[in-house]
Amino acid sequence: MRPAVDLRRWWYFAVLAEEMNFTRAAQRLFISQPSLSQQIRVLEREFDTALLDRDGPRFRLTEAGRVAAEEARRLLEKVDRAQAKVRAAGRGETGRLRVAHTRSAPGPRASALVAAFRRCHPEVAIEAETGWTSRNVEQLESGEIDVAFVRPPIDSALLEEVIVDEEEILIALPAAHPLAEFERLERRQLAGEPVVFWSRDNGPGWYDQIREQVWPGHQPTVVWEEPDDEQLLHSVAAAAGIAAVPEHRARGLNVAGVALLRLADPVPRTHLALAYRRGEHNPLVANFVALARREPAVPPGQ
Repeated sequence: MRPAVDLRRWWYFAVLAEEMNFTRAAQRLFISQPSLSQQIRVLEREFDTALLDRDGPRFRLTEAGRVAAEEARRLLEKVDRAQAKVRAAGRGETGRLRVAHTRSAPGPRASALVAAFRRCHPEVAIEAETGWTSRNVEQLESGEIDVAFVRPPIDSALLEEVIVDEEEILIALPAAHPLAEFERLERRQLAGEPVVFWSRDNGPGWYDQIREQVWPGHQPTVVWEEPDDEQLLHSVAAAAGIAAVPEHRARGLNVAGVALLRLADPVPRTHLALAYRRGEHNPLVANFVALARREPAVPPGQ
């Protein structure tokens, strides 16, 4: 087994090499001169070579001593850097944060939060991916990711969430649809209209929330399912049916041949939440959640 390295003796020798005087070095180190002399001799025995030439009224560094002094400075600088890195990691200032976006909300709120976190913590590496809410929840529960943007409500006793944004749900219609001429739609006008939706498995809580707000009291007539909002809007443009979509996503995609209309009061709304594991001790997660709580949300409709 390799003998333990006493960094204290390296520190003593580095200070002695700087001062070239036992009295001054001992004063800097807050130890007695005999104790310093004893520790230097122990270090010499460890190296099995003389570090000081003690002949004459003043000592000098031997060649081995000059090498030891330089290596001591390098070693202590490396230790300082290592300590600083560990402390920074403990404060959540360095390391890796794994973030999952939800496919229904790639911006602007989620993007703004990640950008703000990068500015506050430039030494943190962010690994981002995108998935539906259900998958993000599964990965959070299994520890594959650290935080995730999700569409609430979610059903998990292992996770906590903080609401970070709210937006309106719009009705997407083919541009040539007769209802596209209205400024606002009544829910009764949607009765019997074929609907294009995504699979409920992608986010059961969110799916049910949209259905209950837009088609209260009955099930929508779903004639087609698409994997994401972009394909959903293209199906609407092709006159496959109408769809309920989050405003930010719908306006951001700006699919040709699609008219976006608002519903009459009560206006249907959806939230974006940041989810994380309950009792999480990762300081990076704590810093990200704290940022999400204090950063102002994007105003609805912006």
